[in-house]
Amino acid sequence: MKRFRFKPDRVLGERLIKEARLAREKAEQLQAAPEQEALLKKAHESDVAARIEEWLKSSGLQPPK
Repeated sequence: MKRFRFKPDRVLGERLIKEARLAREKAEQLQAAPEQEALLKKAHESDVAARIEEWLKSSGLQPPK
């Protein structure tokens, strides 16, 4: 059985930033509702994940002592 291999066209950080931007754009179009709050939460989580990914890839990252 052959495995399906997915090769992303962009790095993770770029995809997360784009996802956050799209979620914010959709949230702006909605009235104050649970859907809007969920989209804003998703945007915030994507921003945080992008920052963590950037931090992990940084050259200044040191292992615990």
